Amino acid sequence: MTSLSWALFALTLPAGIAGLLAILVPLRRHGWPAAWLSVGGAAASFLFACFLLASQLDNPSAVLVHQVPWLSSGGVPLAEVGLRLDGISSSMLVVVTFVALCVQVFSLGYMSSEAPPSLGRYFTYHSLFLFSMNLLVLAPNLLQLFVGWELVGMTSYLLIGFYYQKPGAARAAVKAFWVTKLADIGLLVALILVRASSGGFGWEAVLPASMATAVTLLLYAAVIGKSAQLPLHVWLPDAMAGPTPVSALLHAATMVAAGVFLVVRASPLFVQAPVTSAIMAHAGAATALFAAVLALFQSDLKRVLAYSTCSQLGYMLAGLGAGSVHGGFFHLSTHAFFKALLFLAAGSVIHAVHSNEISRMGGLWRKMPVTTVVFLIGALSLSGIPGLAGFFSKDLILETVHAQGLLAVTACLLVAGFLTAFYMGRVIFLAFFGAPSADASHAHESGLSMLLPLFLLAVPSLCAGFFGSTLAGLMGASYHFHLGTVSVVASLVAVAGLLLSYHVFGRKGASAGFPAALEPARRLAESRAFDRLYERAYQGMLLRFSSMLGWFDRYVVDGLMNAVGALFVSGGERLRVLQTGNAQDYVFVLALGVAALATWGVWP
Repeated sequence: MTSLSWALFALTLPAGIAGLLAILVPLRRHGWPAAWLSVGGAAASFLFACFLLASQLDNPSAVLVHQVPWLSSGGVPLAEVGLRLDGISSSMLVVVTFVALCVQVFSLGYMSSEAPPSLGRYFTYHSLFLFSMNLLVLAPNLLQLFVGWELVGMTSYLLIGFYYQKPGAARAAVKAFWVTKLADIGLLVALILVRASSGGFGWEAVLPASMATAVTLLLYAAVIGKSAQLPLHVWLPDAMAGPTPVSALLHAATMVAAGVFLVVRASPLFVQAPVTSAIMAHAGAATALFAAVLALFQSDLKRVLAYSTCSQLGYMLAGLGAGSVHGGFFHLSTHAFFKALLFLAAGSVIHAVHSNEISRMGGLWRKMPVTTVVFLIGALSLSGIPGLAGFFSKDLILETVHAQGLLAVTACLLVAGFLTAFYMGRVIFLAFFGAPSADASHAHESGLSMLLPLFLLAVPSLCAGFFGSTLAGLMGASYHFHLGTVSVVASLVAVAGLLLSYHVFGRKGASAGFPAALEPARRLAESRAFDRLYERAYQGMLLRFSSMLGWFDRYVVDGLMNAVGALFVSGGERLRVLQTGNAQDYVFVLALGVAALATWGVWP
């Protein structure tokens, strides 16, 4: 086996071994041994991923696949499992392992006050999460991706509900689990249809037109749940109940990005279904705009970033729906860096202020200058300011959507871009440059273990956009940036959003409130209309339907079975009187029977 092959297999092992050792050996009870083992596993995975990417760059079109038969019946395997390395998986692995490593190093400082058993449990979950994500990214077919997909869902449930003693955290974990499991039914049914139509689970399966549409719509349903798109976005903001580093992990390059990665990896299937692609483009744009509106009115810093994630995932899916696989994947990669940076910087602020509320911050640039600078880098990159990573990837999506003649989608994305710059400007001017609050008076800069990951993530947030052509080469595409009309408009829109935000929130003596014209939108954002809709549907429809089923089961099904049983019991009781237990009675009845048979046999 070649060194590349060994590295491919070894990539998934360090994080998994770290997690298993922490479980099997009582390291997790002591905390720090499990923490250092987890960080070491993440670092080893990142080094292997870098080696694989370097090898892939030497031959971008190379595809390395190792598979073994699985679940054989009569010598015929149901499927094959293994690992696949190509341009998409090698680049995604670097992004995933780098972000996970930064999050784990940050957690060494952020979670240092946890009790040893709690700390060990936290890092054990992190290792298992990274192993699950690596397994998903390296999947050679849909079936194995489904395995990694479900493992990611399970470990995210454990991480979101890490503080399970708190009712809010426990409810958030259950909510995330059930919403995503509801959507996962689509992926499961799609697997069955692909197997029935093509005889396998391959990414390049060729399907009839109607079957391709059905399969991709089912896959997109799973993506809606995992990547928190309308109308199943409701779980993601509540997932902020977990520790802030967990939020960075879920929102950057792992949990929610898995849905976008599925569409990228299964793009040969989506190409066969233009109807699904059109739906995805319009629904993604609608999510991008709607979530941006919700982010605008949040008072919790983490919830602002959570809705921002929903919005940016809508951007990615709109680009994928418009046919820009490279654009969607490019924005997935850049977004991973600056969104992880924003969440970890927010964690640094929350760790210092001991509050998530923006109103309880203010004037932090004086007390936390390093955190302020890196947060600005992340916020400006997210806003799409020219020269930063987010600008290049957003621009590619907008150019593709506009070139496809999707004017409504283009308009939604431009408005969402304006709102993104506006709400990130609101956070900057209120939390970092606003009037200091009493809670922020004791704030101080974080330690090295928390600042080092921020520096590391700030670098790709600044310059990752310049590697768009390299990523395109790995994907078999071509990319050359040019400053077109849409690029100029998007840049002006982003700058206008920041300037308006300064006018409303940044001027001396400016109020933290919103103009009266925005009051209806604020009430809508705070009403959590979708949550209430689902609650009413659950209480008014599902509970009543389940009550009807319960009545039918109790009185019809059980009643019928009980009646049959009672009939046999009654018949048995009547027949039981014939069983006297006296041998002479049995001999007498036997003799009567013989006589009756003899008489019947000779009767003319």
